[in-house]
Amino acid sequence: MPAPQKLDRAGLGAAIGCYLIWGLFPVLFHSMGQMGASAWEIVGWRTVFAVPVALAAVIVMGRLPAVRQALVQPRMLATLTLSAVLIATNWTVYVWAVSNGQTLSASLGYYINPLVNAAVGAFFFREHISRAGKAALALATIGVVVQAVSLGAPPWIALILAASFASYGIVRKQVQVDAQTGLLVECVILAPLAVAGLFWLGGHGGVAIGRTWNMSLLLLLCGPATVAPLTLFAMAARRLPLNVVGFLQFITPTLQFIYGLTLGERLTPLSLVAFGFIWAGAAIFTADLVGRLVRENAAETAAVAS
Repeated sequence: MPAPQKLDRAGLGAAIGCYLIWGLFPVLFHSMGQMGASAWEIVGWRTVFAVPVALAAVIVMGRLPAVRQALVQPRMLATLTLSAVLIATNWTVYVWAVSNGQTLSASLGYYINPLVNAAVGAFFFREHISRAGKAALALATIGVVVQAVSLGAPPWIALILAASFASYGIVRKQVQVDAQTGLLVECVILAPLAVAGLFWLGGHGGVAIGRTWNMSLLLLLCGPATVAPLTLFAMAARRLPLNVVGFLQFITPTLQFIYGLTLGERLTPLSLVAFGFIWAGAAIFTADLVGRLVRENAAETAAVAS
């Protein structure tokens, strides 16, 4: 009887590397914020420095024809403009949250993001949600409500992060373009606004780049830090089942949560209850994904054996 299909080691390493980098983003952005860089400047330089890195990745992968095709098709360009606005919103809110002691709120957004994606898939694309998935969504919803009670207001940071990234995913599903090409076009679209914003900040004494060598180095790192995990994610998505990719996704908010605690961010008992509901939902969601993966592998093995 054939052995069960083994996970691709390169794909697994790429997925873990991708989520580790995203999970460590708070360290980078918080450090820059502590050194005087505003969220607007960080996002501006992140956009600008991502362009040459993304261009290099596209050239190495031989995707320049795809870039030219995207730039001359009005509908594709319009769709990527919308996705650029959504990802810029996500970046700005996330960087602002981390820079202003709201890393725990940001982690909440990325804990509920896979569950929001599942709900969006069911609503917009008629994707099936299992009973376990529905239970996970219900628990996550309760967690968000409890967090709203704890804060005395809706957890806007978490909701905006989850909604913007889920919306980004919806828009990107509508355009036939690979991850690297799409990112390059999005950054090219955003670059003029980023440059204009940086000039405005510079005119008002709000630019931190150039003050110290380590500040400048950190801002320069924003380019490869933006492109590298997306490249790894694209590699993982090609080599691994989506169930495995979804399971590993929880590495990112867990690292964010731990870092928020190390910074001394306040976690009230009621907020802990809220996270408990969301963790329970994430655990059920993950267990359901793993269970489906095991059943699919068993079915494939049985089919080969017969």
